[in-house]
Amino acid sequence: MIEEKKTGKDRTQPATRNEEWSDERIKAFLELEPPESIPAAYHILTKAYRGMLPEHFVRFVPFFVAAGHDINVTLKDGSTFLDHVSQHRAATPYIEVLTAAGAKRGNPA
Repeated sequence: MIEEKKTGKDRTQPATRNEEWSDERIKAFLELEPPESIPAAYHILTKAYRGMLPEHFVRFVPFFVAAGHDINVTLKDGSTFLDHVSQHRAATPYIEVLTAAGAKRGNPA
């Protein structure tokens, strides 16, 4: 049975504001295990991008790089995470953080 998406006051989970984002919480994203077909670095970037506001993501990326992860990791088609994020209209702050860390566009097939 498929339910319609709840909006506004009908949501069951309230919006959370002013959450504490300690360095430990941000670094916890570095421990995420990827599905079998996705490179670990790409999976970690995806989860961080989806789960963090820009002000948290800007703190995350240096931890990601310092941990030895590749900011230019590619998928099988040659696309990078920057390619993926660049498709989103509200991603400008994330794109700026990635670019400042050395992220480049790939060569998608």
